[in-house]
Amino acid sequence: MPRHWLIKSEPDVYSIDDLQRDGSTCWEGIRNYQARNYIRDDMAEGDLAIYYHSRSKPPAAVGIARVSRAGYPDHHAWQADHDYFDPKASPDNPIWMMMDVAFFERFAQPISLAQLKADPALEGMLVTQKGQRLSVQPVEPVHFDRVVALGRGG
Repeated sequence: MPRHWLIKSEPDVYSIDDLQRDGSTCWEGIRNYQARNYIRDDMAEGDLAIYYHSRSKPPAAVGIARVSRAGYPDHHAWQADHDYFDPKASPDNPIWMMMDVAFFERFAQPISLAQLKADPALEGMLVTQKGQRLSVQPVEPVHFDRVVALGRGG
């Protein structure tokens, strides 16, 4: 059974518009061990993810992406001239993982973090909890369905 996720991106780095234009992209640069473990151990092709614009005004859920390739080594980590270079990583010891995501749907309306926090049906959703900064995080099916309904104007 597919799992559900929330993936965060700053809209000035890679927005839902960029994903819609490109159709798909690799999701690289994850440098948090817990997020890396979700990508490596739990995400699977076909899983759906709420696409969330962080560091925007306001931060908001803006659409849905589909995992189009499950986790694989983030080769940028061993490229010395890349922004995501990690001198401890190598092809033999990749350390960091990435996945590919494809555009699935753009919401009719963004759902701000304030709206997510105010909705009683979303109580306990990780992104609504203080200090929850992971760029990749699991989402319970009931929360996923509610966010999608809100995004579609329901």
